[in-house]
Amino acid sequence: MPRYDYRCRVCGATFEVSRPMAEASAPAACPDGHDDTVKLLSTVAVTGGAAAPPSGGGCCGGGCCG
Repeated sequence: MPRYDYRCRVCGATFEVSRPMAEASAPAACPDGHDDTVKLLSTVAVTGGAAAPPSGGGCCGGGCCG
């Protein structure tokens, strides 16, 4: 289940809420009981799996391009 980060506008606390994606935009009260919170943009961490092999060639940004 995805976790979403929120920040309380009243006390400044940052907290996480685990909920289904269908409820991603639902409001979340802060642990101290304040209702004035905002959902933060967060990065997605992908772990496991194979990394893409490095691509070779190219000289973008170098002095070899005409």
